[in-house]
Amino acid sequence: MANNNQPTPAYVGASWAVMLIGILAYLVGLWNAEMLLNEKGYYFAVLILGLYAAISLQKTIRDIAENIPTSRLYYLVSWVALVTSVGLICIGLWNAQLLLSEKGFYMMSFTMSLFAVITIQKNIRDTMSNQPTIKAEQPAIADTASAEIPDKTSLLQSPFRRNKD
Repeated sequence: MANNNQPTPAYVGASWAVMLIGILAYLVGLWNAEMLLNEKGYYFAVLILGLYAAISLQKTIRDIAENIPTSRLYYLVSWVALVTSVGLICIGLWNAQLLLSEKGFYMMSFTMSLFAVITIQKNIRDTMSNQPTIKAEQPAIADTASAEIPDKTSLLQSPFRRNKD
């Protein structure tokens, strides 16, 4: 499915800038926060989970839209991971001993980063779908009439087992 809506360089650049600003703001906020190291680790892990889940879900949805075979289990796991990351950041911020402005800052930079990685994944996919596909040269088909047909027992043997010959 060819997509004629190639993203402009300005849009691609803006998407990358928003992602970098969101992630860096979140990380700088964590670095400077007066919280225990395990709390910082929690918020960092939630960010990484959210970024991965958002990219994975966007790719899976795009695969489905383009009729590329996709595992339903992977699709559901991607949704669960994204919802879990958003839920964990909400629960963590709700229970955190932070100023309301700090909670808002973390939530804003988190959601901004998620949106940006989804957009970047879409931009990459749009750009790739507009490039011509380079197909590898097909190997020559062997003459099947003269080819030996293996017996059933050789087909059932493990390829990792050593021959005793």
